Amino acid sequence: METSILYPHISLNVTDVSRSVTFYKAFFGAEPFKVRPGYAKFQLDDPKLNFALNEKPDLALYNGALNHLGFQVATTDDVLLLRLRLKQAGLATEDEMQTTCCYSVQDKIWVQDPDGNNWEVFTVLSDAAEYRTADTKNGVCCAPELVQVASVN
Repeated sequence: METSILYPHISLNVTDVSRSVTFYKAFFGAEPFKVRPGYAKFQLDDPKLNFALNEKPDLALYNGALNHLGFQVATTDDVLLLRLRLKQAGLATEDEMQTTCCYSVQDKIWVQDPDGNNWEVFTVLSDAAEYRTADTKNGVCCAPELVQVASVN
């Protein structure tokens, strides 16, 4: 069974969402798909990209501008299929199902590369009025305290 990847995903930490939206509107030549307090998302078709901005006034507290990377997929079945493939490859994953994060209800998994970069595979189930809910891993949205990296044999 093949998965249906809709968009590669890049999430950046920025010090000022409004200023960054102005820059990325000019850079991409496109309007953002969603803008909320402290958050903006561009969903581009050319190039295909789900690009999110998360306002973090002190980037030093968040290890810089890269928040995380990932892939948006079409369905929860796609998320679970990729989770199975990662586990079969010996990688540790973290599940977050029916979680509210970045103004969306999502089903997702996380995996971390050997250098500590967080990768997310997610599907959007619906829009949400809030940025995150308390049930999000460790109360943190879009930057989990992730599992230790499993060795790949």
